[in-house]
Amino acid sequence: MKKWIALVALACLSAHSLAADLIDTVRQRGTLRVALEGTYPPFSFKDPKQQLTGFDVDVVREIARRMKVKPEFTTTEWSGMLAGLQAGKFDIVANQVGITDVRKQTFDFSQPYTYSSAQLILRKNETRRFATLADLKGKKVGVGQGSNYAEMAKSVAGAEVKTYPGAPEYLQDLATGRIDAALNDSLLIPFAIRESHLPVKAGGAVGNVAVMGFPFAKNNPGFKAAIDKALTDMKADGSFRRISMKWFGSDVSRAPAVTKP
Repeated sequence: MKKWIALVALACLSAHSLAADLIDTVRQRGTLRVALEGTYPPFSFKDPKQQLTGFDVDVVREIARRMKVKPEFTTTEWSGMLAGLQAGKFDIVANQVGITDVRKQTFDFSQPYTYSSAQLILRKNETRRFATLADLKGKKVGVGQGSNYAEMAKSVAGAEVKTYPGAPEYLQDLATGRIDAALNDSLLIPFAIRESHLPVKAGGAVGNVAVMGFPFAKNNPGFKAAIDKALTDMKADGSFRRISMKWFGSDVSRAPAVTKP
């Protein structure tokens, strides 16, 4: 009899575990665990007082406030971020993660919250024609390690792709002539160029519009509903637009904002 009761209790516990949703865990814990680079301006970076700031930081703080929990940020390199998410170290990644079919095989995503496109970065005195991805054939191209743009550059036959931890490193190599061009997010480029104080400039927009969302572990419909509701309400009451205008001067939830050369 005792054995039977124990088996029933175990079965109930297993059923509860299977039915558990990430939103319950987050609410019980009282924190939303968020992974981001912290070295990816204007999305996430340290201000002069070494406080974490940026577009993604502001958006997540507002989402967490509406979910009635506190954001708990972990800064880490992009190359291991999604692996950490898969291992359960974080609840979401807030690092301009493109919603792709490949990633959707492993993660679920929030509704889109940012639209942008890939864009070239060139030396300021560059006179050669770089208008399309095909123009990178036979050239050295700098990209962030593990990024969408790394895969995009590698798709160009004959391009020599060099990967870097982040924008500061490849912009330095671009300015000194170690690479011919770099490739990154059209929203990041104006800020990165301004902050670098290097003789580089924005080039042409290339590729398709990228759609960004917050990835999280699969099979958590309650968590997805909570994140999506926060984003929907932010867009409806103007909160999202205010954050977007603060960092970009445009509403990035509606259309790509591309700086032309």
